[in-house]
This record gives sequence, structure tokens and C-alpha cells, in this order.
Amino acid sequence: MATSVVPAGRSARRAAAEDEKLVFETTEGIEPVASFDEMGLKEDVLRGIYNYGFEKPSAIQQRALMPIIKGRDVIAQAQSGTGKTSMIALTACQLVDTANREVQALILSPTRELAEQTEKVITAIGENINIQVHACIGGKSVGEDIRKLEFGVHVVSGTPGRVCDMIKRRSLRTRAIRVLVLDESDEMLSRGFKDQIYDVYRYLPPELQVVLISATLPNEILEITSKFMTDPVKILVKRDELTLEMFTLLWVRCALLEKKLCLLLDDVFLLKSSPKSSLPFGQVDWLTAKMVEFNFTVSAMHGDMPQRERDAIMSNFRLGETRVLITTDVWARGLDVQQVSLVINYDLPNNRELYIHRIGRSGRFGRKGVAINFVKSDDIRILRDIEQYYSTQIDEMPMNIGDLI
Repeated sequence: MATSVVPAGRSARRAAAEDEKLVFETTEGIEPVASFDEMGLKEDVLRGIYNYGFEKPSAIQQRALMPIIKGRDVIAQAQSGTGKTSMIALTACQLVDTANREVQALILSPTRELAEQTEKVITAIGENINIQVHACIGGKSVGEDIRKLEFGVHVVSGTPGRVCDMIKRRSLRTRAIRVLVLDESDEMLSRGFKDQIYDVYRYLPPELQVVLISATLPNEILEITSKFMTDPVKILVKRDELTLEMFTLLWVRCALLEKKLCLLLDDVFLLKSSPKSSLPFGQVDWLTAKMVEFNFTVSAMHGDMPQRERDAIMSNFRLGETRVLITTDVWARGLDVQQVSLVINYDLPNNRELYIHRIGRSGRFGRKGVAINFVKSDDIRILRDIEQYYSTQIDEMPMNIGDLI
């Protein structure tokens, strides 16, 4: 039976429509396939995707799934919340041979939480084919990883450091791996992960299929791909399409840090009264302590916490037991909590791409998301740079903010 998964249901069924208006730059000859039934999927995999809650593929799935299934290297970009994780899961379920109890698909993610989320979605969609998946991540028992891998799994979803460690220990055998997926690939190929990725890659079979997936793919990342991809199919969203219509983008001017805090605590942001979750990005420990002083019930999460504590915080937030989560950028990429309706950038991110990932935590599967940016006078330049880069408009926050959320 499938383990508990990220909620799907009616929201997931809307994934087919949420990005239809995006303009894709696609390799010539790649045509969208409008239905799962036309993709030649295994019957049990098809049943799994319908049981998960999808009725038709989203725009990125229509374009990327067939080239991946046919064995092509693929670079796929799409808006946050448009079905990238389920596309990875469907790909893994379709490509592996469950009669062969060896690792055949390796999926690398930049955070432990995203790797675990991917594991759960694969397990759900692959329920009818009895697919065996293991999340191989730091912060958990090395002995348990070794035991699971030696017992035999079809798919490993992990973080680069732990996966590389398991390969070097010869617990994760790579000889049968057919496909490598880099989720949030721009982050994976950045300075922090690049060496680990290359370290993993050199252990993999030479005939490997490589798939890169992310919401943002800067040119410098695309240039790197020539080193390990062969004639990849490219499915890219035009830059000025990345934020349009999916989000209401707002800013509010704050002269001092204390003023920013007062605004955040004010009911204008509905942190006390709103039934929907909020996700402020900012200085976690200091901000959490201050909000607790003002009798707000909040959770906080950052990358230095023990994994068990991170898991508990995530579970409580998904279940709605905590409506406000204060976090660092460990939460900015990929993670799906559909009830999030408001993202607050207490501090603006230090690069343009991260801004898109942060606000993508709201507006999942076609619902309107709201992002509010606290802006000091020296932040205006950063805000205008984001506007220009994405050809979008970030308006000053109106008084009727409650009507937008």
C-alpha cells in the first residue's frame, strides 16, 4: 500500500490547466501529448496516476514525458506547482523493471524534504506495480540506508552527499541505473553541489539517460549541461512568463527592522485571523522569538536542525496544526503544501532565481498565490531588478490585503 502522500485530489486534477498560457521554447519536433492515455504508459502506472488525482497531463508533462520515456536526455523547466514532482514519479514508474531488484533510477534533490516528498509520490503512483523506493538522505541512520539498499530497491531518491557515501561504501550499486534525474537542477549544479554531483556521476554507467528539471534555469547552468548530456530535448519557459497570472506580487516599505516586525505582527497580514497558512522567509531564530513574545503560535525550520525535528515541523505544518512557518531557503524549492496562500519575504533573497522559488510555495496547482515583500530603502533596487528581469510588476500593498488572500 502507498504511504501518506502530498495531498492531490481536486487540486491535482487542476494541474492540467494551471500553465496552459505559458509560452514554451521547445526543441523542434517535440509536440505536446494531451492525454496520459496517448502516452503508451503501463496500464498499472496509468491507473496509479489517475488514482493519484490527475485527469490530464499539465503543460510541462505534455511536452516532457514522451521524450523522457523514449530515452532522450531532457532539460525541462516549468512554473512551481505545475506537476514536476509527479512527472519525475511517473517517469520512474514507467522506466523501471520491477522484476529486477536493482536500483535503476536515481533522483537527486538539494534538500532532504524534497527527496522524501519525491519518494512518497513515486510510492503512491507506483502502488499497483509494487515499486520499491528509498529516500537516501543525510540526518538519518546510515545503517538503515545500508539495510534497505542491500535488500534491494528500484529507485533511490536522495541528496548528493548521502548518495555519494552509499556508492563509495558499495551499498548503492550503480550498474543497473538507467536514468539520473536532477531535481531543482540549477541548485544542484551550483557551486555548493557541483562537486558532489560530478562525484556521483563518475560512478554511473556510460549509457546513462540524464533529466534536468527546475523552475529556473539560468544560461550558465544550461552551458554546464553540455558536459554530461547528449543532444538534450529542451523545454524552457520564456523568462517573462514565469510569474504572470499565477501570483499577486506586492511590496511594503519599511524603514527599520523593528517596523518590519510590527507590520508582520499586524493583523493586516492575517497571521492571527486567516485559516490559511503563511510562510515568512527571514531571520529564523530572531523572528521566531519576537513573534512568540507577541503570543503568536509559529513554527520555525532551518537546515541546521536535526532531521527528526525537521520532519515533525513539516508534518505539523502540512496538517494545519501550525499556520505560520518561519524558515530559511531550505523551504524555498520544490516542497508542496497546497494550503499555503501567502508567502512573506521578510528579507529579500540574494538572487533573482530564488525569488521565483520562494513565491512558488503559494499558488500551487493553478490557485492564486500572494507574495508580500518587506522592502527597506536600500532594497528598492533589488526589487526593481526582479521586476525588470521577469518583466512583471510588483505593486505597493493595498489596504484590502485580506481580499486578495
